[in-house]
Amino acid sequence: MTPGILDRFAHAGRGPRVAVVTDSTASLPAGVAERFGIEVVPLEVMIDGERFHEGVDLSSAELLEALNAGRRVTTSQPAPAAFARAYAHAAARGAREIVSVHLSGELSGTVRAAELAALAAPVPVHVIDSRSVVMGLGLAAVAAAELGSSDGASAAQRARQVAASSSTVFLVDSLEYLRRGGRLGAGPAAMGTLLGLRPLLALQSGKIEVIEKVRTRRAARERLESLTIAAATARGTAQVVVHHLGQPDVAAILARQLEACLGEVVVAVQVSEICAVIAAHAGPGLLAVVVADR
Repeated sequence: MTPGILDRFAHAGRGPRVAVVTDSTASLPAGVAERFGIEVVPLEVMIDGERFHEGVDLSSAELLEALNAGRRVTTSQPAPAAFARAYAHAAARGAREIVSVHLSGELSGTVRAAELAALAAPVPVHVIDSRSVVMGLGLAAVAAAELGSSDGASAAQRARQVAASSSTVFLVDSLEYLRRGGRLGAGPAAMGTLLGLRPLLALQSGKIEVIEKVRTRRAARERLESLTIAAATARGTAQVVVHHLGQPDVAAILARQLEACLGEVVVAVQVSEICAVIAAHAGPGLLAVVVADR
């Protein structure tokens, strides 16, 4: 992983006073959850009826292989029992409070499952609907973990601030996967398909919306870059993460271009492969950028 904005978490201790729980759609870069003691509850993926837990027995690469092979892929949220186990584990490690921050409730019932589990948790749990996903969510979880020696209310408020500051823009090859999963209406999906346009999507008010359509993938990547530069520059200082699905070289090139353009606005642009659940709904060719306050 390229040295950068998450390196300040590399030496975090174990068993903080305030534990942080998130879900696997946060798409945290490899090693970050372990280094800071963030508990990650996996979402479930079904491939031709066979159940997997993303990040446990299913990688993004394996999911991409299934999509390319035309296999039937569906996803589901964790059961409340999965969160109950995570909360019990955090309490057993000495946590006095828990901040549990999750993907947008507009996209999944995951946050509701967390709320149900929190009712019977052994310690107080602050459940947060990030209204975001991927590292818009992940950066919020990391920000809460940074305040693990503080109190739960302060850590939760910090997570909300970072999540609210984030913007996420996606480039996909086709809107069909989002349409199939019910994350996008049939009208916008059909329009992009019929006209042969490359859609740019953004997370707005917790929902996925088409914000622009361009003629070619190259033009779409250039537009993704320009939107990112504008969003980061407007903040003065920012955190930027590039997500990809099976395109590490493309993502690395975009990250270098963004770093060159943004100068001192960012320390470095991180690159992280997208999680399997988001990959299942976005499909092959996904490229995304998250920008958030530093």
